[in-house]
Formats: sequence, C-alpha cells, structure tokens
Amino acid sequence: MSSMMSTVRPFTLICVLILFAVLQIISTFGQIIGIQSARHNAKDNVERRIILDSAFLDVGNATLNTPVNTYAVGRYIETINEDLAADNYPIRVSSIQGVNADVTYTEYSLSHTFVFENAEQKITLTMQSLPMYQNLTISWWALIVSVLLAPAFAIPRQRKAKHIVNEELIVPPTPKLAINLRDKTLGNSVNDTVVILQNKPLCFYTALVKYCTENPEHPLPPHKDVPIELIALANKAFSRLIELGHTKRKRPDFNANLDKTLSEIRASLDEVFALYPEEKERYYPPRAQGEGSRSKQHSYALTSLSPDDVEIIGN
Repeated sequence: MSSMMSTVRPFTLICVLILFAVLQIISTFGQIIGIQSARHNAKDNVERRIILDSAFLDVGNATLNTPVNTYAVGRYIETINEDLAADNYPIRVSSIQGVNADVTYTEYSLSHTFVFENAEQKITLTMQSLPMYQNLTISWWALIVSVLLAPAFAIPRQRKAKHIVNEELIVPPTPKLAINLRDKTLGNSVNDTVVILQNKPLCFYTALVKYCTENPEHPLPPHKDVPIELIALANKAFSRLIELGHTKRKRPDFNANLDKTLSEIRASLDEVFALYPEEKERYYPPRAQGEGSRSKQHSYALTSLSPDDVEIIGN
C-alpha cells in the first residue's frame, strides 16, 4: 500500500505541474493579446490628445520660420506624462518636435515615432513603452485550478494502482498432492476433485512419494525388484490402513504386477490434476520411452519432489 501511495503522489504532482504549465501558457497568450490591445489603444489616445493640443502648443512654424518654444513644449511633455502615470498608461511621451522630456524613462525601452500634420506643419512625436515581459505575470488562478483539478486525474490512476495491488495480493493457489489415508483418496489441495484408490496402489504410491523425496537421485528401473526400503514404506502404509479399519487382508506383494499398479496410479493422477497438467508432472511416475515398457534406461522414480510438495493425511 505504501508503494502504491508513493507512486500516486508523484503522479499527482506531475499532473499539477502539467496543468499549471498548460493553463499558464493559455494565460500568457491572453495577457499578450490584452497588452497589445491596451498599448494600441493607449498610443491612439495619446496621439489623438497631442494632435488636439498641438493647435494651442507653440511647436514653431516652418512656413513663418518661427522656432519651437522649448520651455512650453517641455512643460507640456512633463504634464502629459504625469497624467499618463496617474492613469497607469503603459507608455510615456519622450519627445515632441525634437524637444525631449526632462525625465529619462529607462524602463520604457521600446521607442515608437509618429509623424502627423496639423493645419500648419508636420509634427514629430516619440513615445516609449515597457517591454512586453514586464507586463506578464504568473497566473495564480492557473495554480489554484491546477491544484484543484490534479486529483481528478490522479484518482483513476490510483484506482488502477489499487486494482494492480489487489491482483498481486490475490495469488492463485498452487496445486499440491494430498494423499489421504483416512478416506483412501488422492487430491490436489485446490478444488474438490478426489479419486479413491485401491489399497495396493495407494500404499505403493504413498511409499513411492516418501522414498523419492528422501532419495531424489535414486533410479527405479521397472525391470528390477522394488528396493527393500520402498517395500518397507509400502508395508508401513498398509499397516496404517489396517489401523484405520480399511482392510483386514494380508499384505499384498508390491513387486507383483508393478506395471498395473503404476497404471492405476497414473490414471488417478490424470483425473486429479486434469486442470493442472504442468503441476502433475512432478507427481507422475514416468512412462517408458521407446520400445518395451521395461527398457533398462527407464525409471519410474519421482525426481522433482520435495517434502513440501506433498501432504499425507492420516499418516
């Protein structure tokens, strides 16, 4: 669970950052459009005012060869810039007809020059504006919206992560051979499939499982007699059946009809592990390969068994 949360939290943070970046870009484009529109309107308003005021402003007369009244124009520039500052205009007037403002607006680094005509002559006007980046701001609304919306993107991933964790926790049970001497059956410990075995194959198979877990590398060729240790284990299993009240007969000869005994065991395992063919292999006495069921190279030993692979009930 902690690993799932550690995965979801960074994902939520990534969602916040991505959403904020997208919304900030949208906000920036909106700001740029707004700034350009505001500057355009501001320039038009200032230019219109100066055109109207130029009729009363002593900017000289080229026809009459009269000079510009530098003092009057300078005072006019100072006054109009004060008005622009009071109204938070993004521009300042830096020069009219060659007369510069007394104050230098260094932060207003973009220069715009206009030439217009009044009734008497052409007038040159220079205005300065702030660079675009100085008016751009971080959108706090973009950050707030990103924080609020990010969990909506993280919840489906969290559900998916939880689903994956649940799948990891639900591990399907592994089939395991169950030999039940109390009811003389073989099972797989997973479902209710059980097969009843006759006394001889049940006792022999119980002994075979025990013998092979203790002697995993010892071959059991069918053309030779069953090892004494294996016979002893089979007799012990038969004695246990007598104790459990399943039989009163004498002990069978476990050396006799070995092929038939192994065939009955294999048939029972085929039924018990019908849904688990891969798991069946470790419990299945190998069949003879090639010609002749008693090939000298053949062995019916269970070579892949460990004590944990088998459960013997009523032993």
